[in-house]
Amino acid sequence: MELTLENKKRNKRIESTVADKLFDIFNLCIWLIVLALIIYPLWYVIIASVSNADAIFDGKLSFWPIEFSLIGYEAIFNHELLMQSYLNSIFYTIAGSFLSVFFTMMAAYALSRNFGGKKFIAFYFIFTMFFTGGLIPQFLMNQTLGLYNTVTLMIIINCISVWNLMIARTYIQTSIPEELFEAAMVDGANHFTYFFKVVLPLSKTIIAVLFVYYGVARWNDYFTALVYISDDSKLPLQTVLRRIIAQAQAGTSLDSFMFFFGDGQMMAEAIRRAEVVKYGCIVVATAPIIIIFIYMQKFFVKGITMGSLKG
Repeated sequence: MELTLENKKRNKRIESTVADKLFDIFNLCIWLIVLALIIYPLWYVIIASVSNADAIFDGKLSFWPIEFSLIGYEAIFNHELLMQSYLNSIFYTIAGSFLSVFFTMMAAYALSRNFGGKKFIAFYFIFTMFFTGGLIPQFLMNQTLGLYNTVTLMIIINCISVWNLMIARTYIQTSIPEELFEAAMVDGANHFTYFFKVVLPLSKTIIAVLFVYYGVARWNDYFTALVYISDDSKLPLQTVLRRIIAQAQAGTSLDSFMFFFGDGQMMAEAIRRAEVVKYGCIVVATAPIIIIFIYMQKFFVKGITMGSLKG
C-alpha cells in the first residue's frame, strides 16, 4: 500500500504555473528568431542559385525563387576544371581524413599510456598549437623534400590537429577501462594487438567526430593548394571556386569571364550568369559537408562530451 502511494506521488505531474508557461513561450519565440536568422541566409543562397539574375540585382528576391532557372548549375557542371577539382577534393578529403584519424588515434593511444618522458612529449605536441615555424620555412622544407605540386602533399599536410589529439586521448582514458588493458596483457597481447582489436572498436564515437572535424577542414581548405599547387588539374574544389568567384566579381575584364564562360558570349550575359554562378558555387561546395554532418551528428555530441572530460 505504501509503495503504491509512493509511486502515485512520483508519477504525479507537476503542474506548470502561469510564469512557467510565459517563460516557455518567451524562450520558444527567442529560439525561433535565432533559428530564422541562421536558416534564412542559407535559404537565400539556395533560391538565388536557381533564380533569374535580374531579380537578384534588383533586390526582388525574398523567400521564393523568381523565374526558376538552372543556368548557373549548368555553367558550373559544364566546366571541365571544376568537375576535376570536385573529384580532387573528394579524394583529398577521404584519403587525408583516413590518414589523419589513424595517426591521431595512434598518438592519442600512446599518450594515454604511462611511460617515461610522457610529459615532455605531450608538451612537444601542445607547443606546436601556439608556435609554428611560419609559412616560408614550411614552404622551403616541402619544396626541398620534393613535395611541391604533388598530390602527396595535399594528403599528408596538416595531418594531425593537436586539439583533436587531446580530445581523442581524453576519450580513451575516460571511456576504455584500464582493466581491459591489463586483461589483454595477461592474455599475451601487445600494444598493437590491444590498439587494433580493443581500442579502435570501442572508439567508434570519437572516430566519427574526428572524421567530421578533419573532413570539414580538408574540404574547406583552399589556401594549401593556393601556395603549393601550380598544376590546375590537381587543384581542389575550393581553390577553383575561389578563382571563379574572384574573376566573376571583378566584372571589368572580358578575359576573366572568358575563363569560365568561353568565347561565344557577351560580357553583359557573362556578368548576369556570374552572379547566379556565385551562389551555385556556394551550394555545390557546402552541400556534401552538410549531408555528412547530418548523418554523423548522432555521434557528435556524445564524442565531444566524453572527449572533453578531464582525464
